[in-house]
Amino acid sequence: MSFDYPALVRFRCIKCGLCCGDTKEKTRHILLLKAEAEQIAKVTLKPISLFAFKISGNAPYIYEMKKTKDGKCVFLEGTKCTIYSVRPLICRFYPFELKVDDDGKYTFFYTSECLGLNVGSVLSKNYFRKLFRMACLRVGSSACERNFA
Repeated sequence: MSFDYPALVRFRCIKCGLCCGDTKEKTRHILLLKAEAEQIAKVTLKPISLFAFKISGNAPYIYEMKKTKDGKCVFLEGTKCTIYSVRPLICRFYPFELKVDDDGKYTFFYTSECLGLNVGSVLSKNYFRKLFRMACLRVGSSACERNFA
């Protein structure tokens, strides 16, 4: 499997909800795959148009989660995600992000604003392998087929 990941990074979600909304420094864009939006609609019994809007130019994502007036995800209550079991890939990855360069090399990056960094154990390559596989299964790609077929 060909990807780079940050060495010796420690992380444990402390359930603060910071990642679920805008901050002074960052506007959040909680992007959704078509299948994710459909799954959320199925579980919540709400039409997609009530919680997301269509976007373009960000393939494979085609929706963006709506936010409340104070910039929080519409499914955040206090610091609790009400769709946790079907939360989008982008939420499952946070504070990490997977990028691919022009040569097809995958690299994990992270945002230093997350309060769960430097908490908990050092994350192993296996942690990032699981994230990579999850992305492959949801998004699909030829690299994934080579690595997980």
